[in-house]
Amino acid sequence: MNADRDVPVNVRPPLTSVVESLAASVPFVAPDALERRSGRPLRLRLGANESLFGPSPRAAEAMRVAIEHVARYGDPESAALRAELSTIHGIPPSHIVVTSGIDDLLGLAVRAFIDRDAVAVTSLGGYPTFGYHVLGFGGRLDRVPYRDDLNDLQALSERAHKSNARLVYLANPDNPSGTWHSAATIRDFSDSLPSDSVLFVDEAYVEYAPPGTALRVDSADPHVIRMRTFSKAHGMAGARIGYGIAAPETIAAFDKIRHHFGVNAVAQAGALASLGDRAHVDEVVARVAEGRRDYVDLARSLGLATLPSATNFVAIDVGGRTRAEALLASLQDRGVFVRMPAAPPLDRCIRVTVAPAADRAQFAEIFRDLWRN
Repeated sequence: MNADRDVPVNVRPPLTSVVESLAASVPFVAPDALERRSGRPLRLRLGANESLFGPSPRAAEAMRVAIEHVARYGDPESAALRAELSTIHGIPPSHIVVTSGIDDLLGLAVRAFIDRDAVAVTSLGGYPTFGYHVLGFGGRLDRVPYRDDLNDLQALSERAHKSNARLVYLANPDNPSGTWHSAATIRDFSDSLPSDSVLFVDEAYVEYAPPGTALRVDSADPHVIRMRTFSKAHGMAGARIGYGIAAPETIAAFDKIRHHFGVNAVAQAGALASLGDRAHVDEVVARVAEGRRDYVDLARSLGLATLPSATNFVAIDVGGRTRAEALLASLQDRGVFVRMPAAPPLDRCIRVTVAPAADRAQFAEIFRDLWRN
């Protein structure tokens, strides 16, 4: 017994019923965890969709300078960064919220719009962190399978109406498939949803996509939230910074619940500098496009198909889940980290991040050897 509280020491304080009901899982197994399990470093880190071309030199220098002032809290309003984003997007700063990455923003949006047992709709096998937040806040997930390796917009809309969904999540371009819909198609999809639902459009990979992909929507529309990140084309995944574009009343709601010092000063400085170095982002986009073509050629040389990709990765169709799992394990044995989609029909693929040319050549050599043997 605890003399101070007269409570048996082996009695665990109760968790909330929501947390108690959750499975012990996280959305992703990190490459760092794989290294700890194997006891050796990875040779090629091609599964996390980080930009392997690095950040802008201007961003790197800005972050080095910001380190000198790291004893201070960062600006909780991210005012300088929001002002620059306001100019770029042609909208007032009141339509923009800066967060520690899209994952943080997803959590805010789910917390703001999902009551317990409210329904959110997404694609089966799509980006798992959305579902992680929905379940973590007591909501319910309704999932719709992909069709022809694309998010099935008609089925998603029908399911949203049937389940009275409060939220609908869509990544465009998509993770994990790499496929995409045009902005006009997404606009029509948004208009087809229930009048009281909110559409989250995750545009993490939009810099890599062809013209006409990025959604142009009235930023005052309370039914749409657009999400962007500095983790991909800007090469700042470890800094954890992203932003959302939404109606001002939605941004004001986020301000009620967000962690106001959650975006550190070093990340803010790097993101602001990166926005001023468009040439670097353009170069990364061009090098990624070249790398995608190399992966397509590699797959074809082995008699394999690839899914169309507007991202910094390519999904290679290896013919089935069993074969994909075996390849994943064999690649890990060789020190190569890639991932595979979690659910059919995409689980017949392995997903490979575009790397610099030397790393692509090394991957190609290993992959050819495994496939042929």
